[in-house]
Amino acid sequence: MDRPFIARPRSRWAVVWTVLTAARVVVASGGEVSGDAVIRGAAGGSDIVITTTSRVAGAIHSLTWGGREFVDSHDHGRQVQSASNLDVDGRFHPETFNPTEAGCERDMAGPTSTSRLLWLSASGRDLATVAQMAFWLRPGQSSGGHPALNATALSNHLLHKEVHIGMPGLEHAIRHVITFTLPADERHRQGTFETLTGYMPAVFDTPHGLREDGTLTEIGPGPGEQPLPVILSTGDGAHAMGVCSPTTSHTGGRAAGYGRFFFPEAQVSKWNCVFREDDRIRLPPGSYRYVVYTAVGTREQVRHTLHDLRRRNENHAQHGSTAP
Repeated sequence: MDRPFIARPRSRWAVVWTVLTAARVVVASGGEVSGDAVIRGAAGGSDIVITTTSRVAGAIHSLTWGGREFVDSHDHGRQVQSASNLDVDGRFHPETFNPTEAGCERDMAGPTSTSRLLWLSASGRDLATVAQMAFWLRPGQSSGGHPALNATALSNHLLHKEVHIGMPGLEHAIRHVITFTLPADERHRQGTFETLTGYMPAVFDTPHGLREDGTLTEIGPGPGEQPLPVILSTGDGAHAMGVCSPTTSHTGGRAAGYGRFFFPEAQVSKWNCVFREDDRIRLPPGSYRYVVYTAVGTREQVRHTLHDLRRRNENHAQHGSTAP
């Protein structure tokens, strides 16, 4: 099992320097980092194609397989992306202190993002980015009757992701390594890390949970989290996307929660993989790293892939090694 770690606190620029020295930076005309990239890998007679764009600060804007689009990238919240939600002075309400990879609510369906892409590398089956995340709400906005707790539009929270298409013997798998960096000059006691979420077209309206024995069970439309890895598929099972994680939380060693949500008015479906971190005094600043697997293909291909990944990680854990 991949065990999370908390690194020694470092400035956000130290983290950026570490990754800048590791690979090539893609720069657009004008000197800014370009978020436009494509990676791909063959799977089941088709290619899994992942596309990122500058519009959403290098978040995953599109994922296609078998002639089907799996992402409903409408505004700056409906991508395959990551976000965190944290308390301020003990106040904790959804979206009120909510660094978000792809941008903020006010970015809407516009061509630019309030988030800043600091670094991107893409080649073959591999993608990596570093983004300085925008707060979902601008100062003065509110959510659910609660005002935004951030004083700026752009946070000092970094999001570093690494994406790889395909695993040995499992071509439908996608490995995501997601690292959130909490700034040293902030104090938080609660954090909900939506380590990965995917907003999908409404045709993905059939949710299943993956049991320990590898069989599927109907889990209903929700909304909300439950403990089983989630697969969302079309009614005929011809196209599906699922998620699971071998990681446990940094504070308390808790397993991930998996949500499924359907928004009829917006004609969009959603899954997520969530970790909750808490400390009665202070969440340590620094890096919070999580490994998340997604899989795309038919419902049966996704079921098989996620079940096999889970078994592999259990075997690795028994032998004291990290996730493959």
